[in-house]
This record gives sequence, structure tokens and C-alpha cells, in this order.
Amino acid sequence: MLSIFARLPWMHRALIAFFSAIIVIALFFFPDTKKLKQENNRYKVGQNYPLDIDTSDLGVKLASPSLKLIRWEKYTVSSGESAARLFQRIGLSARLLYDLTSASKPIKSQLTKLMPGDVLEFGFDDKNELVQLKRELSPYETFRISRTPNGFVSELDKKEVHYQYNYAEASISSNFWNAAVGAGLTPNQIMELAGIFGWDIDFALDIRKGDAFKILYEEKVVEGEVIGRGKIIAAVFSNQGDTFTAVLDDVTGHYYDENGRAMRKDFLRSPLDFRRVSSNFNPRRLHPVTGRVRPHNGTDYVAPVGTPIWAAGDGVVIKSSYGQYNGNYVFIKHSNTYVTKYLHLKRRKVKTGQRVKQGQVIGTLGATGRVTGAHLHYEFLVHGVHKNARTVKLPQSKSLTGKAKTTFVASAKERIAKLDQYSNLLFSSN
Repeated sequence: MLSIFARLPWMHRALIAFFSAIIVIALFFFPDTKKLKQENNRYKVGQNYPLDIDTSDLGVKLASPSLKLIRWEKYTVSSGESAARLFQRIGLSARLLYDLTSASKPIKSQLTKLMPGDVLEFGFDDKNELVQLKRELSPYETFRISRTPNGFVSELDKKEVHYQYNYAEASISSNFWNAAVGAGLTPNQIMELAGIFGWDIDFALDIRKGDAFKILYEEKVVEGEVIGRGKIIAAVFSNQGDTFTAVLDDVTGHYYDENGRAMRKDFLRSPLDFRRVSSNFNPRRLHPVTGRVRPHNGTDYVAPVGTPIWAAGDGVVIKSSYGQYNGNYVFIKHSNTYVTKYLHLKRRKVKTGQRVKQGQVIGTLGATGRVTGAHLHYEFLVHGVHKNARTVKLPQSKSLTGKAKTTFVASAKERIAKLDQYSNLLFSSN
């Protein structure tokens, strides 16, 4: 037999050896099929079997099937309403509120600092137990509290916010505020725009028919929907033939002109809110007492009694007192060069010797002293000489230099070009 095997071709011999090895392995290593049929602990095809998994290691946010949400209820916090009163109003126990507020500091903070108008959503399961509570903090942030087998936990859900540019422009025909509203700007944007140029333009008295502005601003977009407006990126304002340009610097958060010079000055052009001042288009305002066209050594602002009066710049109060002609008045010294004076105040809110900051309320507008009507008389002195506060050249804050200036100027060119692009597109469409 061996001699016959030896005479076979080598390929045949190899195949015979291979199959013989397979038979040997099957005989010695494969289990007995009869035994398999007799064992009851074997898995059967088509049968479901439970898996032994320790869920404690999978995190506290794994909720059991009994915590399934089936109903949402939404409630708005009323004026003066605390979390305790809200829970009582909607039929939830004080014990539940205690369990929530003692679960963690973030939960306690959110539930103890409710504000009127806040909206809370309560999610309940089929047993009418609170499973989830949501408080929307913003269009892209929601504070979420969830019940878990290990107690209440919280998380802050944040949607990704994207930004895009938008554009607005207007020519002023009646007043700045109406023109800005007509251009689609929000009240916050209007005040921001006035703040940007408030060191160069007296928005209370210097706005004229034919003045114009155009701005490029950010819009916040969440999941394809515009949910709010961001900062003004670039703006141009034309006032009585002069044109002012401002561009946001992303590094400092301040505004500069296209050459990196600071828009901010050491003094405000107007020491009160332009929205409170009457007769914006009356450049030949009569003085309320003398009847003269040009106010004597100062500027008069007619506004409602109680209008807050701002310090035009940083300085020290050198006089806060009352006089027969000036009424309640405040004088502020700004370095050794400048002094500003505020007359006929209803109330003074600063004392002699007190340091003040630009924009700080120093008093309220009134009709004290020699006056026939309520107004603020404002004076601006340089080295003791009266100057027109609306036209005098003001010292600038620190401007950009070096690499910061180079980087900003390059960015400013791009943003101004983008603003002009929007302006041209709007012009073409019209």
C-alpha cells in the first residue's frame, strides 16, 4: 500500500494528506451532537435571552423605562413669584422642590433666581412624576434637569451659534431715531450707533435734515434661523457735510477710524441722552431767559425735568453748590486744561472733591436759578476760556500703533469694502 502511495504524483499525495488531517481533527475535537441535543442550557434560534449588564457603570444619565416622558406643561413665572410659589401654583410638592435644589448647586442657582417672564417646561411620566424640567436661558442655551435612578442631574444644552453680516442705511428727514427705526435698527443698535459717534457728533443738537448713515452689523444664526443681532462691525455717518467712519477692532473691542485713530475721546459732545432733548432741528435756539439766538458762553439743552446729566469726561468735582443765578450747579475739572460746568440742575448727585468718570450721572435736569423753563446750561472751558462744546477739537484716547495698527488697518479695509459692497447692491436694486 505504501509503495502504491509512493508512486502517486506529488499533488495527489498532498491532497490525501490534507483530507486525512481534517478527518482526524473532526474525530478528536468536535463535540458529540447527541450530547448537544441532551443539554438544556444551549441557546435556541429565534428565542430572546436577557443580557446581564451592570447599568451602574453606564453613567447617571441612563434613565429607567419607567421614566418615559409622556406629557409637557409650560408655565411663565409671574411678577414676585418664587420657585416655591410656582410649584405650589402648578400642584408640585415642596418636597420635590427641596430634592431638586439640594441635588446640585447649578440646579439650586437656576431655581432660586427666577425672573418674571421666565418660562419653565415640566415633563411628566405616566405616573405623573416630574421627569424633566427645562428653562430656556437664551435662544441657543437651555438648562435641563433630568430625573435618573441616582437622583436629579443637570446639563446645559448649547446650540452652535453662527454669524452673518447684514446692512442698513438711512437718510435723516425728521430726526435720527425715526430714521434709524425706519432702517430696521433695534433700540439697542440705535444707542450703540450714537455711542460710537457720540464723541464727534452732538446727537441732541447737531443732527440735520439730509444727514445719513450706513452700518454693517452681525446677525446671530442658530439652526438656520436669525435669533438676534450682534455688534456693529463698521459704520459711516455723514453730519452737516462731515463724514465719520468707525470700524470695530476685534482685539480691543473698541472702535477706530480707518487709520486706527480712536473714536473715543476724553469728552462726550453731549452730556445727556439725545432722546430726551427737544427741537433737534433748531440750530437757532433762543436762550430761555435772554431771548438771544446764541446761548451765552455755553449750550442749552431743553429736556424733561429729571433727565439724568452725565459727566462729559473723567475728572474731579471742584464745586457742587447752589447759587441765585446758576441754581444747583456742578463744576468739574479735567486735568489742568479743561473745565466743564452744568447749571440749573434739579438735584446734584456728586459732592465737591469727588472723582467722577465719563458718563457718570452727576445730577438731574431742572429749572433752578434764573430760568423761565427747565433746561441744562452746559459750558466747556479750555485754559479758562469758553469754547463751543459742539465744535471744539477734543483730545483723543490712545490710538493703535505698531503691529496692532497694521493688522487693524488691513481688517478695516476689508470691512469697509464689505459695507460699500452692500451699499452698492442696495443702490443697484433700487
